[in-house]
Amino acid sequence: MPYSRTLSLEQALQKARHYCGYQERSHSEVRDKLYSFGLRKKDVETALATLIEENYLNEERFAIQFAGGHFRLKEWGKVKIRYELRQRQVSEYCIKKALAAIDEEDYGQALGRLAAKKWEILGKEGNAFVRKRKLQDYLLQKGYESDKVSAAVRTVAGSGEGD
Repeated sequence: MPYSRTLSLEQALQKARHYCGYQERSHSEVRDKLYSFGLRKKDVETALATLIEENYLNEERFAIQFAGGHFRLKEWGKVKIRYELRQRQVSEYCIKKALAAIDEEDYGQALGRLAAKKWEILGKEGNAFVRKRKLQDYLLQKGYESDKVSAAVRTVAGSGEGD
């Protein structure tokens, strides 16, 4: 939503502070927003530096919050979270910190819960091979690692064979 008039650096900074204060933002999101205010490259870089100095903008904090939120709320796996953070131009260092902040035990439990829930939903599927394949595709689409997905499929399919 480009503005019809160009904002001054100070006006744009005020709007950007509000934008960053509302929720954590990536550097690229804020950069795009500043450009949408009609600022030139030099002013955008000055504004970004100011926002970082004032702690409105922190890429590491954004990455950790993004990873944790998408894991807990959307039940995304680390593969999908990594991809999305890369799309938002977050540094590899911050991506690694964010993924490390996800508790491994919670991660395994979430994958197990997702697999069991989907296995139940797929219960009407008569062909066991097709049922396993659909479960595997679903878990991979959610962004879980293929080795962990294979183990989860074996676990739920093995315990549910007699159903």
